[in-house]
Amino acid sequence: MKIQERTGAGNSRSAAPVQPAIGERLPAPPRERKPALAALAVLLILIGALGATVLVLRAGERVEVVKVTAEIPAGESVSGENISSVMVADDAGINYVKWSQVPELRKLKATNTIPKGALAVGEMFSGKSGLPAGKSAVGVSLKEGQYPARGLKSGDSVDVYQVGDSASGGSSSDKGTGGSAGTGTSDSPIVSAARVTAVADKSDATVSTGSLGITLLVDSADAAAVTRAASAGAVSLVQVSPDGN
Repeated sequence: MKIQERTGAGNSRSAAPVQPAIGERLPAPPRERKPALAALAVLLILIGALGATVLVLRAGERVEVVKVTAEIPAGESVSGENISSVMVADDAGINYVKWSQVPELRKLKATNTIPKGALAVGEMFSGKSGLPAGKSAVGVSLKEGQYPARGLKSGDSVDVYQVGDSASGGSSSDKGTGGSAGTGTSDSPIVSAARVTAVADKSDATVSTGSLGITLLVDSADAAAVTRAASAGAVSLVQVSPDGN
């Protein structure tokens, strides 16, 4: 009887569930791997890196173009005094005038007045004269004392006066002939605020004769009066501010 009791007691102990020891972790279930998501993440990283590389390379593609440093009046060309070179990001959508194209650009004329600071593009220039409607270009040959001592440059504004005996002896219908008799001067200019569009270089032959050639842009109605006075050597230029003040 004792043997059976021990056996029964032993069977009851083996049938009870075994509890894990304190501090031991239950085994975690195996993680489900998703190779498609991992591949997508890697692809997105590569695309982002490639895009950044392209942007950096494009930013490094710079070209040397023409920048206007002084206002270029309509009908005038570029010169060494009104342009400079500047580096900009290349853009196929903008017809920049490359700095290497300056020799060809000098042969063209501005179709409209180009302001200082503008970047030159091909649409700003043309092979035609480009004179504004109602305007004429008149050349005058002046001696020292008939123009400001500091000299003039393209873009300056000047009042054109008739001087000498012809100023008081001309027709009363001419502009600028309202000076007092015997003074040899005129109180009113032939043309007010005419635009200087060209000044002869000092190496020109006209300088050897003591005269300086200047081209003025005037109203076509005033061109004849300026031409008559210039042919008589009776023209004097006074520089004024562009707004006439």
